[in-house]
Amino acid sequence: MKIKRFTGKAALHTEAAKLITQLLKDKPDCTLGFATGSTPIGIYEQLVGMYAKGRLSFARARSFNLDEYVGLTESHPQSYRYYMQHHLFRHTDFDQRNTYIPNGIAADLEAECRRYDSLLAEHPIDLQLLGIGHNGHIGFNEPGHSLTGETHLVTLKPETRAANARFFDSEDEVPRQAITMGMGSILKAKSILLVVTGADKAAVVNEALAGPITTACPASLLQTHANVTVLLDADAGKELPDAGF
Repeated sequence: MKIKRFTGKAALHTEAAKLITQLLKDKPDCTLGFATGSTPIGIYEQLVGMYAKGRLSFARARSFNLDEYVGLTESHPQSYRYYMQHHLFRHTDFDQRNTYIPNGIAADLEAECRRYDSLLAEHPIDLQLLGIGHNGHIGFNEPGHSLTGETHLVTLKPETRAANARFFDSEDEVPRQAITMGMGSILKAKSILLVVTGADKAAVVNEALAGPITTACPASLLQTHANVTVLLDADAGKELPDAGF
């Protein structure tokens, strides 16, 4: 595991964008795994800027998103399809047919999970971008006695819904279920890029990266992956010991 620390968010976002850009140059037809939330926005802004300057192209690339809320249409402002369109896809040359996000309004949600897994098997992810939740969740893989390996339907924990309420008018509007890639699916990515900012994530960063590997902190399973790069700002990394990293 490679851990890089930055004094501020801007430098961190730039470094993440450079790593993604380099992959696109080395392998233009790569498959990228994307995340949503507030943390990746600065990275997507950097990528859009590089595209505008002619420094990269997504024309031959594919993308998979980690998750999607159940019950939100693609046009809903808080759906993750809408998020990706707003922050990245419509500003670049991505072929929309090659951008995959779970369908949260599928008539058969279990069948949708199986469909998504089939697509992932057909197009293995070269680089998976990740954030981390306050309770250690990755995607919407919530802490528990056990974890589901493949794409699945999940009931969101109250703390996860509370954390995401800032994106909605009220917590009552936050969906109670989501479709998410499982930890097994995520760990199949050839490389993983974990990006974390903010002092409010310092404790869980330490738990995930320096604590025991346990399903009580799904992010700790990243310790088992052979190719993980972690980018932290000073606040997010303040509780993580220097020794061994």
